[in-house]
Amino acid sequence: VQIAKALGAEVTGVCSTRNVELVRALGADHVVDYTQENFTRGGVRYDVIVDNVGTHSVSDYRRVMTPKGVLVVVGSLDDGAYLGPLATLAKAKAAEFFGSQRVEPFLSTGNPADLGELRDLMQQGKLRSAIDRTYSFAEAAQAIAYVETGRARGVLRQRRVVLQEP
Repeated sequence: VQIAKALGAEVTGVCSTRNVELVRALGADHVVDYTQENFTRGGVRYDVIVDNVGTHSVSDYRRVMTPKGVLVVVGSLDDGAYLGPLATLAKAKAAEFFGSQRVEPFLSTGNPADLGELRDLMQQGKLRSAIDRTYSFAEAAQAIAYVETGRARGVLRQRRVVLQEP
């Protein structure tokens, strides 16, 4: 949310009721509580959808994307028999043959220039950490167990961020 806002995007965050205020506080222009509303059934069209969770089908996303929209696949809950989470990406890439919308995987590569940009955003106060809980190193097992519950705030797997056309 914060990086998209810093880059000038109008941002819609999709989250559970528990996280609505957090996502607003991080700067989202619009917040959709997925326990109350399915954003893929609405009339709003999005230029970019960043999906960290994979709880909707590619066709659901395509329905709410602009004609030149981009779906960025970060993660998936799909444990597919052979490809696991890659099955979602494979299906999404296959869908590109039927329109002008694109699907891109999110592949992180740490490089000094990007890290410098993040540092600058932090120094400018445009990027701040969302810390749910803190653990000591000795509590690392408990920290991992908490993340695995799917309830940890600020964990990328839990968020879907949707950028909307201005």
